[in-house]
Amino acid sequence: MKVSKILLKNQFRERVLEVIPADVSLEQVQVWFQDETRIGQQGSLSRLWAKKGTRPRVVRQQQFMYQYIYGAVCPTEQLAAAIVAPSANSATMQIHLEEISHHIPEGKHGVVIMDRASWHRNQILRIPINISILYLPPYSPELNAQEPVWRILKDRFFNNRVYQSTEEIADVACYAWNSLIHNPHEISSLCQRDWAKLY
Repeated sequence: MKVSKILLKNQFRERVLEVIPADVSLEQVQVWFQDETRIGQQGSLSRLWAKKGTRPRVVRQQQFMYQYIYGAVCPTEQLAAAIVAPSANSATMQIHLEEISHHIPEGKHGVVIMDRASWHRNQILRIPINISILYLPPYSPELNAQEPVWRILKDRFFNNRVYQSTEEIADVACYAWNSLIHNPHEISSLCQRDWAKLY
């Protein structure tokens, strides 16, 4: 069933009821947002402090080295789950779904909201029994509450730098994610969406 942006926001409870198992109640559901981002290749620039009237030089990654962060957040419970991997494909997505599953408490059921990337919809994926997937409408990244997390992490940790190896990129990615989850209130303030509340 095709879902528009307006329909998803206005009838979110109904969309959730369509994807969860019949024996799961809304009170058991945790809403998660999932996405992935690439770190390293052709790194980006951001503003920095400098003396007025000067034009400081800023470093930028030129090599084609990169890693991916697969991240998911549950704003209402201030939970998060992530992995760092060298590629974006169904095999890595499977690992990430299992990681999210481990963070969902017993007796709860996670509805994971994600975009329609091909590796998110591959038939070989084995969805854990405590997870249901709710796909976003096409061309609607603004509805994915994981997106602001990437902007914050890139501004704080990834811009204006050069990496010497993919291992260094992975180390910085892990450090950045762990720094975020040590402040759970930031997860809720960044990612909470009124339309995604069930009650």
